Amino acid sequence: MGHSGDRLAAAFNVSREEQDIFSIRSHSNAEKATKAGLLTDIAPIFVPGKKGKTVSTDNGIRVSTPEQMAKLKPAFVKPHGTVTAGNASFLTDGASAALISTEEWAKKKGYKPLAYLRDHIFVAHDPKDQLLLGPAYAIPKLLEKNGLSLKDIDVFEIHEAFAGQILSNINALDSDYFCKNYMKRSGKFGRLPLEKLNLWGGSLSLGHPFGATGVRLLAHAANRLKHEKGHIAVVAACAAGGHGVGMLVEAYPQ
Repeated sequence: MGHSGDRLAAAFNVSREEQDIFSIRSHSNAEKATKAGLLTDIAPIFVPGKKGKTVSTDNGIRVSTPEQMAKLKPAFVKPHGTVTAGNASFLTDGASAALISTEEWAKKKGYKPLAYLRDHIFVAHDPKDQLLLGPAYAIPKLLEKNGLSLKDIDVFEIHEAFAGQILSNINALDSDYFCKNYMKRSGKFGRLPLEKLNLWGGSLSLGHPFGATGVRLLAHAANRLKHEKGHIAVVAACAAGGHGVGMLVEAYPQ
């Protein structure tokens, strides 16, 4: 995946500097959300010290400077790679859970739903050169299936496997060449608005425990819709083997 992230960044002209700046953005957003008490659905891992004393509740957030990020060496493609330990999601242990039911069942049991899961879609594509491009393939199909455009979406939560990966997906959706040749569209789909994307941090700053990130993305989307008084959110992620997933989430009435 690391090698794929490097190749993808090169193919979509994402520079090392752009990746570092996006990673700093992710960590900064996560720090602000934490201090504001917004990440209530994420419980930190407690690291035991001597005699059982807790010495850390570290959740991985590291707000660095561009100068600090620039000192890190390429992690996969050497010496000219652009993916580093600073602009990639880090090794993380974790687990997640969500209760999914009909609205009728939830109310009967005394639960107030967080959001509606309105639709979802799975895609597959070339795993060699496009392993991490799932969101670029999934988002247009998901929105067009539901008669929506980018302007109709209030919240975007997209998995940040690598900064270069998510920036490549953004560039792909805004590329006439990619959309015409690989998605068989008449032209580019459009550029995702950064002012709506991953405002509480993402996998770069909060980690990517395999099998847990999907629910984390969903929880962020539902809680952001409530906090920002939005209506519709899009969740998207790349996955191993050249797969991708997209999900349409609707805010539950307050």
